[in-house]
Amino acid sequence: MISYDSLTLKKWTEQNKEFLTDARVQKIQQPTRRDFVFILRNKGETKKLYININPLYHHICFMSKENEAKRLIEIPAKPPMFCMLLRKYLENARITHINQPEFERILEFYFETYNELSEKIYLCLAIELMGKHSNVILYNYDTNVILGCAHNVGAEKSREREMAGGLPYVYPAGRPNSWYEGENSLANNNVNDINTLIDDYYSNCIYKDKLERIKEKCRQTASAKLKKDKNSLKKIEIRLKKDVNSDKYRLYGDLLMANLYNLKDYQKYADVYDYESNKEIKIELDETKTVKENANNFYKLYNKAKTSTAKLSEFSEHLNANIQYYEQILYSIEIADCISDFLEIEHELEPENKIKSEKKSAIEPLEFDIDGCKVYVGRNNRQNDYIVSKLSRDEDFWFHTKDCAGSHVLLRCSEPSDKQIFECAKLAKEYSKGKESSKVGVIYTKRKFLKKPPGANLGYVTYKCEQEIIV
Repeated sequence: MISYDSLTLKKWTEQNKEFLTDARVQKIQQPTRRDFVFILRNKGETKKLYININPLYHHICFMSKENEAKRLIEIPAKPPMFCMLLRKYLENARITHINQPEFERILEFYFETYNELSEKIYLCLAIELMGKHSNVILYNYDTNVILGCAHNVGAEKSREREMAGGLPYVYPAGRPNSWYEGENSLANNNVNDINTLIDDYYSNCIYKDKLERIKEKCRQTASAKLKKDKNSLKKIEIRLKKDVNSDKYRLYGDLLMANLYNLKDYQKYADVYDYESNKEIKIELDETKTVKENANNFYKLYNKAKTSTAKLSEFSEHLNANIQYYEQILYSIEIADCISDFLEIEHELEPENKIKSEKKSAIEPLEFDIDGCKVYVGRNNRQNDYIVSKLSRDEDFWFHTKDCAGSHVLLRCSEPSDKQIFECAKLAKEYSKGKESSKVGVIYTKRKFLKKPPGANLGYVTYKCEQEIIV
Protein backbone atom coordinates (compact mmCIF):
# COMPACT_ATOMS: atom_id res chain seq x y z
CA MET A 1 0.00 0.00 0.00
CA ILE A 2 1.52 3.33 -1.10
CA SER A 3 1.25 6.08 1.51
CA TYR A 4 0.05 9.57 0.55
CA ASP A 5 3.24 11.41 1.52
CA SER A 6 3.88 15.15 1.84
CA LEU A 7 5.67 15.38 -1.53
CA THR A 8 2.70 13.81 -3.32
CA LEU A 9 0.39 16.32 -1.64
CA LYS A 10 2.75 19.14 -2.65
CA LYS A 11 2.73 18.11 -6.32
CA TRP A 12 -1.05 17.70 -6.35
CA THR A 13 -1.51 21.13 -4.73
CA GLU A 14 0.79 22.83 -7.24
CA GLN A 15 -1.01 21.25 -10.23
CA ASN A 16 -4.51 22.14 -8.99
CA LYS A 17 -3.93 25.43 -7.20
CA GLU A 18 -5.19 27.47 -10.15
CA PHE A 19 -8.61 25.78 -10.23
CA LEU A 20 -9.02 25.74 -6.44
CA THR A 21 -8.28 29.44 -5.97
CA ASP A 22 -11.53 31.44 -6.21
CA ALA A 23 -13.57 28.24 -6.65
CA ARG A 24 -17.04 28.32 -5.13
CA VAL A 25 -18.43 25.45 -3.05
CA GLN A 26 -21.75 24.37 -4.59
CA LYS A 27 -22.49 21.31 -2.50
CA ILE A 28 -21.01 19.30 0.38
CA GLN A 29 -21.66 15.60 0.99
CA GLN A 30 -20.37 13.17 3.63
CA PRO A 31 -21.10 9.56 2.58
CA THR A 32 -19.36 8.11 5.67
CA ARG A 33 -17.44 9.29 8.73
CA ARG A 34 -14.24 9.14 6.77
CA ASP A 35 -14.91 10.58 3.35
CA PHE A 36 -16.23 13.86 1.98
CA VAL A 37 -17.25 15.16 -1.43
CA PHE A 38 -17.05 18.88 -2.23
CA ILE A 39 -18.60 19.96 -5.53
CA LEU A 40 -16.60 22.99 -6.69
CA ARG A 41 -17.26 25.38 -9.55
CA ASN A 42 -14.64 27.65 -11.16
CA LYS A 43 -13.67 28.86 -14.63
CA GLY A 44 -16.87 27.43 -16.13
CA GLU A 45 -16.03 23.93 -14.90
CA THR A 46 -17.45 21.74 -12.12
CA LYS A 47 -15.31 19.17 -10.31
CA LYS A 48 -15.81 16.79 -7.39
CA LEU A 49 -13.16 17.14 -4.72
CA TYR A 50 -12.87 13.86 -2.80
CA ILE A 51 -11.34 13.79 0.68
CA ASN A 52 -10.66 10.47 2.40
CA ILE A 53 -9.33 10.29 5.97
CA ASN A 54 -9.37 6.51 6.29
CA PRO A 55 -6.08 5.46 8.00
CA LEU A 56 -5.33 3.09 5.11
CA TYR A 57 -6.43 5.22 2.15
CA HIS A 58 -6.07 8.82 3.30
CA HIS A 59 -5.83 11.07 0.24
CA ILE A 60 -7.34 14.01 -1.59
CA CYS A 61 -8.06 14.30 -5.31
CA PHE A 62 -10.57 15.29 -7.93
CA MET A 63 -12.77 12.29 -8.61
CA SER A 64 -13.77 11.01 -12.07
CA LYS A 65 -17.20 9.45 -12.71
CA GLU A 66 -15.66 6.00 -13.27
CA ASN A 67 -13.72 6.10 -10.02
CA GLU A 68 -16.69 7.50 -8.13
CA ALA A 69 -18.56 4.32 -9.11
CA LYS A 70 -15.62 2.20 -7.87
CA ARG A 71 -15.74 3.90 -4.48
CA LEU A 72 -19.44 2.89 -4.13
CA ILE A 73 -20.36 6.28 -2.74
CA GLU A 74 -23.86 6.33 -1.24
CA ILE A 75 -25.21 9.56 0.19
CA PRO A 76 -27.10 8.95 3.47
CA ALA A 77 -30.64 10.26 3.84
CA LYS A 78 -29.66 12.02 7.07
CA PRO A 79 -26.26 13.75 6.86
CA PRO A 80 -23.90 13.63 9.88
CA MET A 81 -23.70 16.64 12.20
CA PHE A 82 -20.27 17.68 10.94
CA CYS A 83 -21.57 17.66 7.36
CA MET A 84 -24.43 19.95 8.44
CA LEU A 85 -21.87 22.26 10.06
CA LEU A 86 -19.80 22.38 6.86
CA ARG A 87 -22.90 23.10 4.79
CA LYS A 88 -23.92 25.90 7.16
CA TYR A 89 -20.61 27.74 6.84
CA LEU A 90 -19.08 26.69 3.53
CA GLU A 91 -21.83 26.08 0.95
CA ASN A 92 -21.72 28.94 -1.60
CA ALA A 93 -18.53 30.20 0.06
CA ARG A 94 -15.51 31.12 -2.04
CA ILE A 95 -12.04 29.66 -1.57
CA THR A 96 -9.75 32.70 -1.36
CA HIS A 97 -6.54 30.68 -1.39
CA ILE A 98 -5.02 27.35 -0.39
CA ASN A 99 -1.86 26.55 1.50
CA GLN A 100 0.23 23.55 2.46
CA PRO A 101 2.38 24.21 5.55
CA GLU A 102 5.95 23.40 4.61
CA PHE A 103 6.83 19.70 4.81
CA GLU A 104 3.42 18.85 6.35
CA ARG A 105 0.71 16.47 5.10
CA ILE A 106 -1.83 19.21 5.75
CA LEU A 107 -3.77 21.17 3.15
CA GLU A 108 -5.56 24.35 4.21
CA PHE A 109 -8.51 25.87 2.37
CA TYR A 110 -9.23 29.50 3.31
CA PHE A 111 -12.80 30.72 2.86
CA GLU A 112 -14.47 34.07 2.79
CA THR A 113 -18.07 33.76 3.97
CA TYR A 114 -20.72 35.32 6.22
CA ASN A 115 -22.11 34.44 9.64
CA GLU A 116 -25.71 34.58 10.91
CA LEU A 117 -25.44 38.37 11.36
CA SER A 118 -24.31 38.81 7.74
CA GLU A 119 -20.84 39.75 8.96
CA LYS A 120 -17.91 38.71 6.81
CA ILE A 121 -15.81 36.02 8.46
CA TYR A 122 -12.74 34.08 7.42
CA LEU A 123 -12.66 30.35 7.97
CA CYS A 124 -10.06 27.65 7.34
CA LEU A 125 -10.72 24.00 6.51
CA ALA A 126 -7.62 22.00 7.48
CA ILE A 127 -7.34 18.57 5.89
CA GLU A 128 -4.79 16.49 7.78
CA LEU A 129 -3.69 13.35 5.91
CA MET A 130 -1.61 11.63 8.56
CA GLY A 131 -2.53 7.95 8.75
CA LYS A 132 -4.56 7.07 11.85
CA HIS A 133 -4.42 10.73 12.91
CA SER A 134 -6.11 11.95 9.71
CA ASN A 135 -8.84 14.50 10.29
CA VAL A 136 -10.82 17.38 8.81
CA ILE A 137 -11.06 20.50 10.99
CA LEU A 138 -13.03 23.69 10.44
CA TYR A 139 -11.85 26.68 12.46
CA ASN A 140 -12.19 30.46 12.52
CA TYR A 141 -9.03 31.93 11.06
CA ASP A 142 -9.38 35.22 12.97
CA THR A 143 -9.86 33.68 16.43
CA ASN A 144 -8.14 30.34 15.74
CA VAL A 145 -11.07 28.59 17.51
CA ILE A 146 -12.25 25.24 16.18
CA LEU A 147 -15.88 25.15 15.01
CA GLY A 148 -15.97 21.38 14.46
CA CYS A 149 -13.99 18.26 13.51
CA ALA A 150 -14.68 15.08 11.63
CA HIS A 151 -13.23 13.24 14.66
CA ASN A 152 -13.06 14.83 18.08
CA VAL A 153 -9.88 13.96 19.99
CA GLY A 154 -10.18 14.05 23.77
CA ALA A 155 -7.54 14.00 26.49
CA GLU A 156 -7.93 10.22 26.84
CA LYS A 157 -6.81 9.78 23.22
CA SER A 158 -4.07 12.41 23.04
CA ARG A 159 -2.40 14.34 25.83
CA GLU A 160 -0.54 16.58 23.42
CA ARG A 161 -3.29 17.71 21.04
CA GLU A 162 -6.99 17.79 21.82
CA MET A 163 -9.37 18.50 18.94
CA ALA A 164 -12.96 19.62 19.54
CA GLY A 165 -15.26 22.55 19.01
CA GLY A 166 -14.32 25.56 21.18
CA LEU A 167 -10.63 24.60 21.52
CA PRO A 168 -7.80 26.47 19.75
CA TYR A 169 -6.40 24.89 16.60
CA VAL A 170 -2.69 24.09 16.76
CA TYR A 171 -0.44 22.23 14.36
CA PRO A 172 0.65 18.71 15.35
CA ALA A 173 3.86 18.40 17.36
CA GLY A 174 7.12 17.19 15.86
CA ARG A 175 7.01 19.18 12.67
CA PRO A 176 9.22 17.62 9.93
CA ASN A 177 12.21 19.51 8.57
CA SER A 178 12.11 18.24 4.96
CA TRP A 179 9.68 16.93 2.35
CA TYR A 180 8.86 13.30 2.96
CA GLU A 181 8.81 10.91 0.03
CA GLY A 182 7.82 7.35 0.91
CA GLU A 183 8.89 4.16 -0.83
CA ASN A 184 7.16 3.76 -4.22
CA SER A 185 5.78 7.28 -3.77
CA LEU A 186 3.28 8.47 -6.38
CA ALA A 187 5.35 11.65 -6.53
CA ASN A 188 8.13 9.64 -8.21
CA ASN A 189 6.00 9.30 -11.33
CA ASN A 190 6.99 12.01 -13.75
CA VAL A 191 3.49 12.79 -15.01
CA ASN A 192 1.72 16.01 -15.89
CA ASP A 193 -1.50 14.93 -14.17
CA ILE A 194 -0.79 13.44 -10.76
CA ASN A 195 -4.49 13.76 -9.85
CA THR A 196 -5.47 10.99 -12.29
CA LEU A 197 -2.72 8.78 -10.86
CA ILE A 198 -3.94 9.35 -7.29
CA ASP A 199 -7.60 8.91 -8.23
CA ASP A 200 -7.00 5.66 -10.14
CA TYR A 201 -4.70 4.10 -7.54
CA TYR A 202 -6.78 4.76 -4.45
CA SER A 203 -10.13 4.04 -6.10
CA ASN A 204 -8.78 0.61 -7.10
CA CYS A 205 -7.52 0.01 -3.55
CA ILE A 206 -10.89 1.00 -2.06
CA TYR A 207 -12.75 -1.13 -4.61
CA LYS A 208 -10.66 -4.23 -3.85
CA ASP A 209 -11.04 -3.71 -0.10
CA LYS A 210 -14.82 -3.29 -0.32
CA LEU A 211 -15.01 -6.29 -2.64
CA GLU A 212 -13.24 -8.52 -0.10
CA ARG A 213 -15.27 -7.15 2.80
CA ILE A 214 -18.64 -7.69 1.17
CA LYS A 215 -17.56 -11.11 -0.13
CA GLU A 216 -16.55 -12.23 3.36
CA LYS A 217 -19.73 -10.76 4.86
CA CYS A 218 -21.90 -12.63 2.34
CA ARG A 219 -19.95 -15.87 2.88
CA GLN A 220 -20.26 -15.66 6.68
CA THR A 221 -23.98 -14.85 6.52
CA ALA A 222 -24.77 -17.67 4.08
CA SER A 223 -22.56 -20.17 5.97
CA ALA A 224 -24.20 -19.30 9.31
CA LYS A 225 -27.71 -19.75 7.89
CA LEU A 226 -26.68 -22.99 6.17
CA LYS A 227 -25.19 -24.36 9.41
CA LYS A 228 -28.32 -23.38 11.36
CA ASP A 229 -30.63 -25.15 8.90
CA LYS A 230 -28.45 -28.26 8.83
CA ASN A 231 -28.50 -28.46 12.63
CA SER A 232 -32.28 -28.03 12.63
CA LEU A 233 -32.62 -30.78 10.04
CA LYS A 234 -30.55 -33.19 12.16
CA LYS A 235 -32.79 -32.55 15.18
CA ILE A 236 -35.91 -33.14 13.09
CA GLU A 237 -34.52 -36.41 11.69
CA ILE A 238 -33.86 -37.63 15.24
CA ARG A 239 -37.40 -36.65 16.25
CA LEU A 240 -38.89 -38.39 13.22
CA LYS A 241 -37.08 -41.62 14.10
CA LYS A 242 -38.71 -41.53 17.53
CA ASP A 243 -42.15 -40.94 16.03
CA VAL A 244 -41.82 -43.94 13.70
CA ASN A 245 -43.01 -46.16 16.59
CA SER A 246 -46.24 -44.16 16.98
CA ASP A 247 -48.26 -47.04 15.43
CA LYS A 248 -47.77 -49.03 18.63
CA TYR A 249 -49.99 -46.51 20.46
CA ARG A 250 -52.83 -47.19 18.03
CA LEU A 251 -52.29 -50.96 18.46
CA TYR A 252 -52.36 -50.67 22.27
CA GLY A 253 -55.57 -48.69 22.08
CA ASP A 254 -57.19 -51.24 19.75
CA LEU A 255 -56.12 -54.17 21.93
CA LEU A 256 -57.44 -52.54 25.10
CA MET A 257 -60.79 -51.72 23.45
CA ALA A 258 -61.04 -55.30 22.09
CA ASN A 259 -60.47 -56.68 25.62
CA LEU A 260 -62.45 -53.99 27.41
CA TYR A 261 -64.71 -56.46 29.28
CA ASN A 262 -61.96 -59.02 29.97
CA LEU A 263 -59.70 -56.59 31.86
CA LYS A 264 -60.10 -54.96 35.24
CA ASP A 265 -59.93 -51.20 35.73
CA TYR A 266 -57.17 -49.45 37.69
CA GLN A 267 -54.54 -52.10 36.95
CA LYS A 268 -50.84 -51.43 36.41
CA TYR A 269 -50.50 -53.92 33.54
CA ALA A 270 -52.78 -55.59 31.01
CA ASP A 271 -51.98 -58.99 29.50
CA VAL A 272 -53.55 -59.22 26.02
CA TYR A 273 -53.15 -61.29 22.89
CA ASP A 274 -51.59 -59.35 19.96
CA TYR A 275 -53.41 -60.57 16.86
CA GLU A 276 -50.83 -58.88 14.58
CA SER A 277 -47.77 -60.67 16.00
CA ASN A 278 -49.72 -63.70 17.25
CA LYS A 279 -48.33 -63.59 20.77
CA GLU A 280 -49.20 -62.47 24.29
CA ILE A 281 -47.93 -58.98 25.24
CA LYS A 282 -48.00 -56.93 28.41
CA ILE A 283 -49.14 -53.27 28.18
CA GLU A 284 -48.16 -50.83 30.91
CA LEU A 285 -51.18 -48.82 32.08
CA ASP A 286 -51.91 -45.79 34.22
CA GLU A 287 -53.36 -47.46 37.31
CA THR A 288 -55.30 -44.30 38.24
CA LYS A 289 -57.43 -44.68 35.10
CA THR A 290 -59.92 -47.21 33.76
CA VAL A 291 -59.12 -49.50 30.81
CA LYS A 292 -61.21 -47.34 28.49
CA GLU A 293 -59.47 -44.16 29.66
CA ASN A 294 -56.08 -45.79 29.06
CA ALA A 295 -57.18 -46.80 25.56
CA ASN A 296 -58.29 -43.23 24.81
CA ASN A 297 -54.98 -41.96 26.12
CA PHE A 298 -53.09 -44.24 23.68
CA TYR A 299 -55.25 -42.94 20.81
CA LYS A 300 -54.38 -39.37 21.79
CA LEU A 301 -50.67 -40.22 21.81
CA TYR A 302 -51.05 -41.82 18.38
CA ASN A 303 -52.89 -38.81 16.88
CA LYS A 304 -50.40 -36.39 18.40
CA ALA A 305 -47.43 -38.34 16.99
CA LYS A 306 -49.14 -38.60 13.60
CA THR A 307 -49.76 -34.83 13.41
CA SER A 308 -46.25 -34.12 14.66
CA THR A 309 -44.74 -36.42 12.02
CA ALA A 310 -46.68 -34.68 9.23
CA LYS A 311 -45.59 -31.22 10.37
CA LEU A 312 -42.00 -32.28 10.92
CA SER A 313 -41.88 -33.87 7.47
CA GLU A 314 -43.20 -30.66 5.93
CA PHE A 315 -40.66 -28.58 7.84
CA SER A 316 -37.94 -31.03 6.85
CA GLU A 317 -38.77 -30.44 3.16
CA HIS A 318 -38.62 -26.70 3.77
CA LEU A 319 -35.20 -27.01 5.44
CA ASN A 320 -33.87 -29.17 2.61
CA ALA A 321 -34.99 -26.50 0.13
CA ASN A 322 -33.26 -23.81 2.21
CA ILE A 323 -30.07 -25.88 2.43
CA GLN A 324 -29.99 -26.21 -1.36
CA TYR A 325 -30.69 -22.47 -1.62
CA TYR A 326 -27.80 -21.44 0.67
CA GLU A 327 -25.43 -23.90 -1.01
CA GLN A 328 -26.38 -22.24 -4.29
CA ILE A 329 -25.65 -18.82 -2.76
CA LEU A 330 -22.23 -19.99 -1.52
CA TYR A 331 -21.47 -21.18 -5.03
CA SER A 332 -22.62 -17.80 -6.43
CA ILE A 333 -20.24 -16.07 -3.99
CA GLU A 334 -17.32 -18.16 -5.23
CA ILE A 335 -17.91 -17.36 -8.91
CA ALA A 336 -18.82 -13.66 -8.44
CA ASP A 337 -16.08 -11.38 -9.74
CA CYS A 338 -17.50 -7.87 -9.41
CA ILE A 339 -18.98 -5.90 -6.56
CA SER A 340 -22.37 -5.53 -8.26
CA ASP A 341 -22.79 -9.33 -8.07
CA PHE A 342 -22.00 -9.29 -4.34
CA LEU A 343 -24.46 -6.44 -3.76
CA GLU A 344 -27.15 -8.58 -5.41
CA ILE A 345 -26.26 -11.50 -3.14
CA GLU A 346 -26.16 -9.25 -0.07
CA HIS A 347 -29.68 -7.95 -0.82
CA GLU A 348 -30.82 -11.53 -1.26
CA LEU A 349 -29.42 -12.62 2.11
CA GLU A 350 -31.03 -9.79 4.08
CA PRO A 351 -34.66 -10.70 4.91
CA GLU A 352 -35.80 -7.08 4.95
CA ASN A 353 -34.26 -6.49 1.53
CA LYS A 354 -35.35 -9.74 -0.09
CA ILE A 355 -38.68 -8.47 -1.40
CA LYS A 356 -37.16 -5.17 -2.50
CA SER A 357 -34.34 -6.90 -4.36
CA GLU A 358 -36.80 -9.02 -6.31
CA LYS A 359 -38.51 -5.87 -7.55
CA LYS A 360 -35.27 -4.33 -8.82
CA SER A 361 -34.22 -4.79 -12.40
CA ALA A 362 -32.03 -7.87 -12.70
CA ILE A 363 -28.44 -7.63 -13.82
CA GLU A 364 -27.98 -9.25 -17.19
CA PRO A 365 -26.72 -12.86 -16.98
CA LEU A 366 -23.80 -14.19 -19.00
CA GLU A 367 -24.62 -14.61 -22.68
CA PHE A 368 -23.06 -17.04 -25.18
CA ASP A 369 -23.68 -18.04 -28.77
CA ILE A 370 -23.71 -21.70 -29.82
CA ASP A 371 -24.24 -22.28 -33.54
CA GLY A 372 -26.36 -19.16 -33.90
CA CYS A 373 -28.50 -19.76 -30.78
CA LYS A 374 -28.29 -17.62 -27.67
CA VAL A 375 -27.41 -19.24 -24.36
CA TYR A 376 -27.90 -17.52 -20.99
CA VAL A 377 -26.07 -18.49 -17.78
CA GLY A 378 -27.02 -17.09 -14.36
CA ARG A 379 -24.31 -16.13 -11.89
CA ASN A 380 -26.56 -15.92 -8.81
CA ASN A 381 -30.09 -16.77 -7.70
CA ARG A 382 -31.55 -13.49 -8.91
CA GLN A 383 -30.14 -14.02 -12.38
CA ASN A 384 -31.27 -17.66 -12.36
CA ASP A 385 -34.76 -16.50 -11.46
CA TYR A 386 -34.60 -13.78 -14.12
CA ILE A 387 -33.63 -16.34 -16.77
CA VAL A 388 -36.56 -18.62 -15.95
CA SER A 389 -39.17 -15.93 -15.29
CA LYS A 390 -38.34 -13.24 -17.86
CA LEU A 391 -36.02 -14.44 -20.62
CA SER A 392 -37.29 -17.93 -21.28
CA ARG A 393 -40.01 -19.13 -23.64
CA ASP A 394 -41.97 -22.37 -23.36
CA GLU A 395 -40.01 -24.17 -26.10
CA ASP A 396 -36.56 -23.14 -24.84
CA PHE A 397 -34.36 -25.73 -23.13
CA TRP A 398 -33.24 -25.45 -19.50
CA PHE A 399 -30.08 -27.16 -18.14
CA HIS A 400 -28.83 -27.73 -14.58
CA THR A 401 -26.41 -30.07 -12.84
CA LYS A 402 -28.08 -32.94 -11.00
CA ASP A 403 -27.87 -32.86 -7.17
CA CYS A 404 -25.22 -30.15 -7.33
CA ALA A 405 -25.30 -26.37 -6.83
CA GLY A 406 -24.83 -24.56 -10.11
CA SER A 407 -26.09 -21.99 -12.57
CA HIS A 408 -29.26 -22.20 -14.60
CA VAL A 409 -28.45 -22.48 -18.30
CA LEU A 410 -31.08 -21.54 -20.89
CA LEU A 411 -30.78 -22.44 -24.58
CA ARG A 412 -32.93 -20.18 -26.75
CA CYS A 413 -33.81 -22.86 -29.28
CA SER A 414 -36.89 -25.08 -29.78
CA GLU A 415 -35.13 -27.88 -31.72
CA PRO A 416 -31.48 -28.02 -30.63
CA SER A 417 -28.92 -30.28 -32.20
CA ASP A 418 -26.97 -32.89 -30.22
CA LYS A 419 -23.95 -30.61 -30.36
CA GLN A 420 -25.86 -27.67 -28.88
CA ILE A 421 -27.25 -29.85 -26.09
CA PHE A 422 -23.79 -31.17 -25.26
CA GLU A 423 -22.24 -27.68 -25.30
CA CYS A 424 -24.96 -26.36 -22.97
CA ALA A 425 -24.42 -29.34 -20.65
CA LYS A 426 -20.71 -28.48 -20.59
CA LEU A 427 -21.59 -24.90 -19.63
CA ALA A 428 -23.86 -26.19 -16.85
CA LYS A 429 -20.96 -28.28 -15.52
CA GLU A 430 -18.43 -25.45 -15.87
CA TYR A 431 -20.65 -23.08 -13.88
CA SER A 432 -21.31 -25.47 -11.01
CA LYS A 433 -19.60 -26.83 -7.91
CA GLY A 434 -18.88 -30.02 -9.83
CA LYS A 435 -16.71 -28.41 -12.49
CA GLU A 436 -13.59 -30.17 -11.16
CA SER A 437 -15.28 -33.61 -11.10
CA SER A 438 -14.49 -36.16 -13.79
CA LYS A 439 -18.19 -36.92 -14.37
CA VAL A 440 -21.25 -34.83 -13.61
CA GLY A 441 -24.87 -35.53 -14.43
CA VAL A 442 -26.70 -32.67 -16.18
CA ILE A 443 -30.48 -32.71 -16.51
CA TYR A 444 -32.33 -30.79 -19.19
CA THR A 445 -35.94 -30.25 -20.17
CA LYS A 446 -38.15 -27.74 -21.95
CA ARG A 447 -39.00 -24.51 -20.14
CA LYS A 448 -42.72 -25.37 -20.14
CA PHE A 449 -41.99 -28.30 -17.82
CA LEU A 450 -40.54 -26.01 -15.13
CA LYS A 451 -42.59 -24.70 -12.24
CA LYS A 452 -41.76 -22.30 -9.45
CA PRO A 453 -43.74 -23.23 -6.30
CA PRO A 454 -45.52 -20.34 -4.52
CA GLY A 455 -43.30 -18.73 -1.91
CA ALA A 456 -40.21 -20.63 -3.08
CA ASN A 457 -36.73 -19.17 -2.78
CA LEU A 458 -35.22 -17.25 -5.67
CA GLY A 459 -34.00 -19.56 -8.42
CA TYR A 460 -35.81 -22.64 -7.07
CA VAL A 461 -37.86 -24.61 -9.61
CA THR A 462 -39.37 -28.06 -9.93
CA TYR A 463 -39.26 -29.94 -13.22
CA LYS A 464 -40.58 -32.99 -15.06
CA CYS A 465 -40.02 -34.83 -18.37
CA GLU A 466 -36.29 -34.32 -17.85
CA GLN A 467 -33.45 -36.13 -19.55
CA GLU A 468 -29.94 -36.66 -18.24
CA ILE A 469 -26.57 -36.38 -19.91
CA ILE A 470 -23.22 -37.28 -18.32
CA VAL A 471 -20.45 -34.75 -18.89
